[in-house]
Amino acid sequence: MAELRLVVSPEEIAARVKEIGARITKDYTGKEVVFIGILKGAFVFLADLIRAVEIPDLEIDFVRLASYGRSDTSSGEIQITKDIELTIKGKDVIVVEDIVDTGYTLEYFQEVLKLHEPRSVKICCLVDKGERRKAKIKIDYCGFEIPKGFLVGYGLDFAEKYRHLPGIYEIVREK
Repeated sequence: MAELRLVVSPEEIAARVKEIGARITKDYTGKEVVFIGILKGAFVFLADLIRAVEIPDLEIDFVRLASYGRSDTSSGEIQITKDIELTIKGKDVIVVEDIVDTGYTLEYFQEVLKLHEPRSVKICCLVDKGERRKAKIKIDYCGFEIPKGFLVGYGLDFAEKYRHLPGIYEIVREK
């Protein structure tokens, strides 16, 4: 097992998720909202987030976009391996992502979503690595800005491991 260093505690995550949920509630009360979680990484964050949002008729769907495979760097090619199933035409959509670094995956997905004619699309992410951004992506709701380190836990993985950890950790690599 790799050495892990705690970056964000479970308590800090819970508090921040509650804050984001309150903001989304304020912004979307009375509207038809569909949350689209990007699998697999966003499922833990999305599960906690929707419980913090007080909108009675929200809907949830998932998409799976693959760009990393079993590596720690993006391949640059994005594939939809599971598409959305709900109708989003005329609805407000909040895309929930675990981590945004280059932004290429979200840039691609936003273009795909336009074909479904939603009323609006906003991005909510657990972790923003803005220093690594290559695509023009606006993050509307952000949990934490963490510029460096390979992160795992709370849905984030390395080769499908560590998603179950309750906090966010950096994998410490020996030099």
